Amino acid sequence: MPRVRETFQKYLRFSTMGLELGLSVIIGLLIGQALDGWLGTDPWLTLLFLIFGMVAGFRSVYRLVREMQRRDREKRDETAP
Repeated sequence: MPRVRETFQKYLRFSTMGLELGLSVIIGLLIGQALDGWLGTDPWLTLLFLIFGMVAGFRSVYRLVREMQRRDREKRDETAP
């Protein structure tokens, strides 16, 4: 049973990656559009915050992948003779 739980947790982490990436981009886009509408700087702040959102999303995915690799490495070290 622990093996099934571990596999399920990995799938949840992978689904979180896509969600975090997508939400980061959408939030950046919405903030940029709101600021452009308020300040009248269309499309510059939209583009800037879209890029910020993309960077934040990829950074989040990168950190999650590194954490998963670290956990797998630790698990392999525990089971190694």
